[in-house]
Amino acid sequence: MPKATQQNIDQLLIEIAKKHLSIETLETRNSDSLDFHDVAVWALKEALQEAYEAGLNAKR
Repeated sequence: MPKATQQNIDQLLIEIAKKHLSIETLETRNSDSLDFHDVAVWALKEALQEAYEAGLNAKR
């Protein structure tokens, strides 16, 4: 299995952020209203869980 590139990892994190946190980009936009988000703890937990599971699957 090929090693994940940083671009692949970034894309996965963006997908997780969109899915669980309603955050469209992880790029810094130098605007508080665009760079800081209110996030429910359960949504954050789900996002972290999915990222953790993706890491486990990448090791297999």
